[in-house]
Amino acid sequence: MKKSIALILALVMMFALCACGGGTSDVNSEISYDIPEGKQIPDDAVLDITITSHASWPYEEDWAVWRYIREAIGGTLNINAIPSSDFATKFPLMMVSKDTLPDAIYTGGVPSSFADYCEQGAFVALEDYKEFLPDYYAFWEGLPEEDQWMREIRRSPNGKTYKTPVYGMERYTNLRTWLYRKDIFDKHNLEIPETTEDLYEVSKKLKELYPDSYPFCVRSGLANLDVIGCSWKPNFHVGVYYDFENGKWSYGAREDVMLEIVEYFNKMIKEGLVPADFLTINTTTWQELVATNRGFIMPEYQVRIDFFNGMARAQYPDFNLTAMTPPRADNGIGINMNNKFNQDPSIYAIPNTGNEADIANAMRYINWFYSDEGCELLSWGKEGETYEVVDGKRQFIIDNETENAQTLYGFKTHGAYMRIDPESINASISEEQAATTDFIISNIYPHLDPTLYLTLSSEDAKKIADLQTSTNTMVTENIQKFIIGQRPLTEWDAFQAEIAELPIDDMLAVYESYFNGEN
Repeated sequence: MKKSIALILALVMMFALCACGGGTSDVNSEISYDIPEGKQIPDDAVLDITITSHASWPYEEDWAVWRYIREAIGGTLNINAIPSSDFATKFPLMMVSKDTLPDAIYTGGVPSSFADYCEQGAFVALEDYKEFLPDYYAFWEGLPEEDQWMREIRRSPNGKTYKTPVYGMERYTNLRTWLYRKDIFDKHNLEIPETTEDLYEVSKKLKELYPDSYPFCVRSGLANLDVIGCSWKPNFHVGVYYDFENGKWSYGAREDVMLEIVEYFNKMIKEGLVPADFLTINTTTWQELVATNRGFIMPEYQVRIDFFNGMARAQYPDFNLTAMTPPRADNGIGINMNNKFNQDPSIYAIPNTGNEADIANAMRYINWFYSDEGCELLSWGKEGETYEVVDGKRQFIIDNETENAQTLYGFKTHGAYMRIDPESINASISEEQAATTDFIISNIYPHLDPTLYLTLSSEDAKKIADLQTSTNTMVTENIQKFIIGQRPLTEWDAFQAEIAELPIDDMLAVYESYFNGEN
């Protein structure tokens, strides 16, 4: 780990030395600034674009979305698609010098060394090239205040934007909710639980009706506690999180509410109301429970609605998994909401190649993604080719049930969107699932935890990683032991004394410095 950090820092220093000369490169100095009508860059311009390629829908050059992009942008686009799993290794090698830099980089997640490169001048800020981004600014400045968070989380501590913001995908990506089997609840005249105590009581009734079941079929252990933390306290996470209600950085495991959660799950496990191995249960086993009438309530991704309804209805025609309001704890501070996770981490960034013509063209490329034309083509494509209008509504043309708009046309795949029409997302899922989106979003706490978007320097990222190694393992292992009964709850105070010896405040101080713009 130390060698990797040292290498990255060395490469950053190398880039800084290369950048010191300033000025503009002579490469492509003959490129014309004359842009043909309907295009974004000159005919003789060449843009080298590096993107990550997702394993679930790997980049395909002949996808319709890339044909639309090439036709609209003009010039020549050279796309270098790197598997997402290889990007962390290849990214610093790209950044060695200006000669190895592409004109634009797309990645599904921000590299840990990104802030260092920005500080050294390896990337350019959108604000410094505003004249080439008219559609970008017109779009974002035309949005209401409640949507501006998608743009604001991409700003660096210096107030500038090096990472492009994504719009529309917050209605799909990482959208979490509570799901329940409506058909089972209707069949037995059960009430949707409003509180965690109600959840306990209805789980007991379901256990009586279905003895082999685990009614509250939660999985993913402590990670899901971060999702449903609002049920006990707004913003609550087991580890580091920002407490917006009280305006301070906190560590959940050392708060009183952590004991409430532990006691609750300890009780649920003892009575067989949740899977005994919910902390470690594998996805296949969990899916089998839900699909075979052995799991009825769960905090999950919205996409699980179509997944399970499509899978299970062959055996259970009335199977109906849908969204419900999150329950709240009876502690006076819990709320009927989930913590916010629905943000798309994808970015485009423009490296400082030193060639102003290429940088300008890269900005024009980015700008088009936010234009009405770009949004239309990358959300829907063209009528008769990728979609058709049926009964006044657009729907994608899909002839093979095993295909979808992503795998068939490339919609919503890496590098092929920044602004998406939400209606196109609805068209790519069932009407049944789409009907739950607004309801789910209305039950999500409005603030995204800053740990999900703050970009730390390599030095501070390493510091946090080291501190987490010495804290999180000990904390999570003990919380798990308390939940499953391997450590008695009578030792909770002793556990808190053990936590007090950990460098938690050092972690909070690092995040606070970035959150306050001190770094």
